[in-house]
Amino acid sequence: MSAFTEIPPTTLADVLGREQVMNIGIRPLWGPVPRVAGPAFTVRCEPGDNLMLHAAIYRAEPGSVIVVESGDLDYALAGGNVCAVAHRRGVAAFVLDGLIRDLGEVREIGFPVFARGVIPIPGTKSRLGSHGDRVRCGGVTVNPGDLVVADEEGIVVVPAGRHDEILASARAKLTAEETTTLDDWEAAHRARIEKTLGAYGFSL
Repeated sequence: MSAFTEIPPTTLADVLGREQVMNIGIRPLWGPVPRVAGPAFTVRCEPGDNLMLHAAIYRAEPGSVIVVESGDLDYALAGGNVCAVAHRRGVAAFVLDGLIRDLGEVREIGFPVFARGVIPIPGTKSRLGSHGDRVRCGGVTVNPGDLVVADEEGIVVVPAGRHDEILASARAKLTAEETTTLDDWEAAHRARIEKTLGAYGFSL
């Protein structure tokens, strides 16, 4: 799966389509953030409660991306210490449909967090959610074992069972792009735009 760190989310989005790309509300909270790629460890937290994310940092395998559905924008799911422990235990990143706090501490340790924003008040730790179920994060359905690839360009979810296929397609696309000069690209692009505009009686 580490091979996917070589593939930009833009290329994966071209191959997979819009439905596998999280919406712009889920974004890196500090930068420049490194590209991360890892299997999803899925978490569902009850609104206002972060118990299951706090448990997940001890259950997720090293290299995992912890993906959380929370349905809450009033309380933080995690803070500096939780992110530090996750980082120390080898978790690759958090992708949260929710908020965090202690952003300065998170930035200082270099732990990648993709979320909706920051708020200073923590959630409770008293309500049971789930681990390992299908979740909805950033408008995308994420299953355990799906591959999450994220950087400053966005977050793409590669379905489990399609990793090899998508990796091969993405590599082929990158190779084609690398062998195309800007002059070649411009000529093909201009011809395509002129053809499309011409159908409407418009010319460059």
